Amino acid sequence: MLRFSLISPKKVGDDIAKATSDWKGLKITVQLTIQNRQATISVVPSAASLVIKALKEPPRDRKKQKNIKHSGNLSLDDIIAIARTMKPRSMSRNLSGTIKEILGTCQSVGCTVEGRPPHDLIDEINAGELEVPEE
Repeated sequence: MLRFSLISPKKVGDDIAKATSDWKGLKITVQLTIQNRQATISVVPSAASLVIKALKEPPRDRKKQKNIKHSGNLSLDDIIAIARTMKPRSMSRNLSGTIKEILGTCQSVGCTVEGRPPHDLIDEINAGELEVPEE
């Protein structure tokens, strides 16, 4: 007869709630690693959630407020910092490609960068007019 010893779901739920407390109101991916019946929770933020968090908007109730427009403005330094965070999970070979991925996310979220549409900055990076760090 097999015997299974399980992890307490309540404890795992409490750990997840504690780990994601500063991401309130945002969709976030959580990585659950179980080793020797111990659950370890690590937050894996997506590009969109990092951009929305950088906009410093107040937390919202996703059940009540739908289709919200994120009309804030970010600096290029914020974009570069987000790109450095996302670099290990990016499909790009260098940081400028990751920065362009984040700018595309900014466009889909609906915010501006340096007071301009994000796609203008992508065009400038492609043309070589805007200097971005390589690493």
